[in-house]
Amino acid sequence: MYHSNECLDRAELGSVQSERLRSIVNYVYENVPFYRDRLDAAGVSPTDIDGIADISSLPMTTKEDFEDEYPDGLFAVDDDEVSRFHASSGTTGKPKIVSYVDADLELWGKTMARSLSAAGVEPDDTVQNAYGYGLFTGGMGFHEGAEELGATVVPTSSGGTQRQVELAADLGTDVLACTPSYALYLAETAEEMGYDPQALPISVVSYGAETCTEPMRMEIETALNATGINNYGLSEIIGPGVAAECHEAQDGLHIWEDHFYPEVIDSRTKEPLEAGKEGELVLTTLTKQAQPVIRYRTGDLTTLNYDECACGRTMVRMDNVTGRTDDLLIVRGVNLYPSEIEHAVLDINGVAPYYRIDLYEEDNLDVMELTVERAEGSSKDHSELRDDVLSRLQSVLSFTPDQLNLVNPGTIERTEVGKIQRVYDHRN
Repeated sequence: MYHSNECLDRAELGSVQSERLRSIVNYVYENVPFYRDRLDAAGVSPTDIDGIADISSLPMTTKEDFEDEYPDGLFAVDDDEVSRFHASSGTTGKPKIVSYVDADLELWGKTMARSLSAAGVEPDDTVQNAYGYGLFTGGMGFHEGAEELGATVVPTSSGGTQRQVELAADLGTDVLACTPSYALYLAETAEEMGYDPQALPISVVSYGAETCTEPMRMEIETALNATGINNYGLSEIIGPGVAAECHEAQDGLHIWEDHFYPEVIDSRTKEPLEAGKEGELVLTTLTKQAQPVIRYRTGDLTTLNYDECACGRTMVRMDNVTGRTDDLLIVRGVNLYPSEIEHAVLDINGVAPYYRIDLYEEDNLDVMELTVERAEGSSKDHSELRDDVLSRLQSVLSFTPDQLNLVNPGTIERTEVGKIQRVYDHRN
């Protein structure tokens, strides 16, 4: 374990959380006018918060609040006290600005070190960081976490995939940090260059920033002969390092809940749900200083599991994110998430882990076109594979697309930089 708190008794952990919640509510009330106004409007005083059991009485924060308060309306410190800014994209064109003081950067490095340690990364490992550096938090988050752990960092950033392959082979890269789609692209590129992807020294792929289903994880592990470990985070909370899988179990992501308190709510009613029920993840930062966030609605759909983990960590595990509340596709009255389609399709032998969804409107009706890529070397003929895909979608999702396209390997666009786009909505 990187830190002893990872194995705290649940009652002791609750005491830590309660003390930190009381402190952070007082802190935001005194230092963030936005939260002072929200608490006053809700009729809640900091003195009303005795412990973590009272968290549901606090008002929630949304991504729209970040955009409305742009650039610094959610800061608890003056701009001249900020050590670093990062940002993530906003729905209205304005980015969501996030700020850090020195103590926040130190915290970030330590929670990322926890995440990498849980993934099985050792201090003498070499970590090739293929996340983008810049305003996006992925690059710097993984970089500082690896250095905090004591590992050697190869800061390749995103892109330049042929060079990435050469460096991995020449420098003996043990750990590849990147999006799941990029891990597969790197394996494809290595093969095109004449390398055996499975013979590269990479033993761990620490991926994140995109939804990754179990079939896609299996594709990554097979392609690179490595262990695929999911990492979760979001810029509004701190960046990557909020939660991570342990390599011992690979069964849910441990949330570092001594710093980030999780809830799952019904997105419609906003009521908290009991453990094991799927809903929207809500996070509260318990120790952030520059920009603490109270009950942030992440939009990510998941469940929480408090059962004992095989690794010995007592911190709650969140399931892989199954979708986002704002990613919901409603096609002819059927509710679907892209990840559900991915999970159903990628389980089929002969299908590569690449697909795209195009949505159109014809005669006031929604139309979905699904394009799926054949796997390299698949022995199934076109008609058989098409029937398999349609049958699988119908049996698992009770849904079939209006048009299904099967295309040759390598046809669907890959990306070397950023997150891969799966859904193209052409509707008005």
